[in-house]
Amino acid sequence: MNRKKLQKLTDTLTKNCKHLFRGFDKDNDGCVNVSEWVHGLSLFLRGSLEEKMKYCFEVFDLNGDGFISKEEMFHMLKNSLLKQPSEEDPDEGIKDLVEITLKKMDHDHDGKLSFADYELAVREETLLLEAFGPCLPDPKSQMEFEAQVFKDPNEFNDM
Repeated sequence: MNRKKLQKLTDTLTKNCKHLFRGFDKDNDGCVNVSEWVHGLSLFLRGSLEEKMKYCFEVFDLNGDGFISKEEMFHMLKNSLLKQPSEEDPDEGIKDLVEITLKKMDHDHDGKLSFADYELAVREETLLLEAFGPCLPDPKSQMEFEAQVFKDPNEFNDM
């Protein structure tokens, strides 16, 4: 399989995953090596809920301190929501959404989300897995990727 074809396949799988690089680059060296890439694809295609929760939490924890702060929530929600032209201060709506999110997910009431808070909330309601934006491939993209990759096993002989 040539580079262009592989790129097209991975673009199909990851088209809605805005923070893919940060989630795959486990050692934070600015590069995704083969091991990180294979691990990431494995998680995307066959990962358990636990693995996906850890991945999403790491993606949402923008500064890597082990918590998702109000500021991080605000930043991610601001970038993922459409602004309405009629709104005077669209940031107020986002601030309200952050507060609602904290009420729903911050089980220890410390004003930020730990992994334990996040995990408990996601186990109660799996739709919260990607609460701050898409970071996993949707089922349709996943099926398209697998159909293309496993369509002709001989396609990989020229790699």
